[in-house]
Amino acid sequence: MSDDGVRRVRAGRRTVEVHRSGKVLFPGDGDGKEYTKGDLVEYYRSAAAFMLPHLRGRPLMLERHPDGLDGPRFMQKNTPDNYPDWIGRVELPKEGGTVCHTVCDDSATLVYLADQAALTLHRWLSRVGRIDRPDRMVFDLDPAGDDFAAVREAAWQLGELLDELRLPSALMTTGSRGVHVIVPLNGHHDFDETRAFAHDVAETLAAAHPDRLTTAARKKDRGDRLYLDVGRNAYAQTAVAPLTVRALPGAPVATPIDWTQLDDPGLTARRWTIADALEQARANPWADLMSKARALGPARRRLNALRRG
Repeated sequence: MSDDGVRRVRAGRRTVEVHRSGKVLFPGDGDGKEYTKGDLVEYYRSAAAFMLPHLRGRPLMLERHPDGLDGPRFMQKNTPDNYPDWIGRVELPKEGGTVCHTVCDDSATLVYLADQAALTLHRWLSRVGRIDRPDRMVFDLDPAGDDFAAVREAAWQLGELLDELRLPSALMTTGSRGVHVIVPLNGHHDFDETRAFAHDVAETLAAAHPDRLTTAARKKDRGDRLYLDVGRNAYAQTAVAPLTVRALPGAPVATPIDWTQLDDPGLTARRWTIADALEQARANPWADLMSKARALGPARRRLNALRRG
């Protein structure tokens, strides 16, 4: 720590200044656990090797809490002018203008964003250069309450349907309440095609289990059923990045898992935190995920045949 209260952290080829590293971002949650900005910086610096393959080239939306969980939150899409020029950016069209998104291509950027109290990184499902062609499809299994048993059951059912369609899939706890089921794509389809396919898969599954699953977008129409959310599969939509920290007490982490872990009785959406998520990350359950990327054409034909019954 220097005399001016600035800590200098080495991250890759750069040294990044961290300000007020002792500032508490996650207050104690009743059992004495609290995490400071310094803890967040160290976590993201250590997690960089596992996170960057899922972040490079992707526009970000940043969830920032400058005063910690007890202070105001804001969602940052536009990159501020005062960000260092070595941080990646991409300007993309939106209705009525453009947005200059931050792109995280290296560990120094991760550390800098942590210094900015960007607790959670939400990333696009496509990359710069092929921005209209997602390379993964996401199903967000969102329970009505904190019933993880319902999440576990829905994940198995969705996984079985995807297997029937011959689409590889992977799992990630969200660090909040549910899980994401991710399908790697080869980038041959645009967002409209991808979202339409995801919607039809979700509708097929909900129709088979109408008492437990729903695709109703409005909460009042869901009752106590689990929501199969496919809304992230659209242009300019985002999903939480693997191994990102969630802005919740205890600093839970969105964590990739293996399908064999789904039936672990100790598994919940908030099973891992910044204290132990790297242990799970080192097992690298998504090691060969993108090597299994598929086109949707054959799966669409199988799904259409299944829906015709």
